[in-house]
Amino acid sequence: MAISMYQASAPRFVNMLNNLAAILDKAQAHAEAKKVDPLVLTSARLYPDMFALARQVQVATDTAKGAVARLAGAEVPKYEDTEKTFAELKARIDRTVAFIEGFKPAQIDGSEEKDIHMKLGPREVQWKGMQYLLGFALPNFYFHAATAYDILRHNGVELAKRDFIGNV
Repeated sequence: MAISMYQASAPRFVNMLNNLAAILDKAQAHAEAKKVDPLVLTSARLYPDMFALARQVQVATDTAKGAVARLAGAEVPKYEDTEKTFAELKARIDRTVAFIEGFKPAQIDGSEEKDIHMKLGPREVQWKGMQYLLGFALPNFYFHAATAYDILRHNGVELAKRDFIGNV
């Protein structure tokens, strides 16, 4: 049975982005309850050389919108990376979900062998569509979503695995 590139991408990204938005809601509530400046949480990081929470969310949304657009042969929208507050991060997630939901299965299915070219820092890389999705885009997306979760959990936000996975 062939994999549906659409089912393996767009709905997975949307589901996790919605879970990430709900996690940010819990973080906002935690900050209010504990009287912690929310910017302390959005600028928190696990280690000095790692991205802060806000950047983790930005990279997760960039990866999701970029993957779907590239697989569909569409232009990847550019976002300014200026979000600092929970409300701004959630708005970015909402904009990304709306973008992804604008694609139909027929635009992405059949992209398994599509040539994907990207610049990653100084390197030029290329993959076939399935290799890109399964070997780079999804792992990168989940890495940044999980790290966002971990930063908040490390800072005392009461989260559980079900918050990350959501209703499956």
